[in-house]
Amino acid sequence: MKSTNRWLCAIAAVTVLTAVLATVALLLAAPALAAEGPAAAIDPGVLRWGFASAAASAGLAALGAGYAVAQVGTAALGALAEKPELFGRVLVMVGLAEGIAIYGLIVSILILNRLG
Repeated sequence: MKSTNRWLCAIAAVTVLTAVLATVALLLAAPALAAEGPAAAIDPGVLRWGFASAAASAGLAALGAGYAVAQVGTAALGALAEKPELFGRVLVMVGLAEGIAIYGLIVSILILNRLG
């Protein structure tokens, strides 16, 4: 395996590990966060699932966007090598693939707003 592939695998592993640890921390901290303020009348179980769903929506959207950008970017570089005048069209395609992560972030923010 090339050293570039090893670095990419290591970065992906660290990213996934960080996402898992953040999700577990949110799930474990939900009852303590719910008990902090007197205005928190939400059931701790609902709060826990709300945090988990917000983390999952943002994390899975980022994972999907990363995969989409990798696939589209690879094809885009191949197309640009043959026809450099396609740069504008290729840039739009890569931008659409990146939009998936933004949609996941928006859904995550909406979920957290509903929790209070």
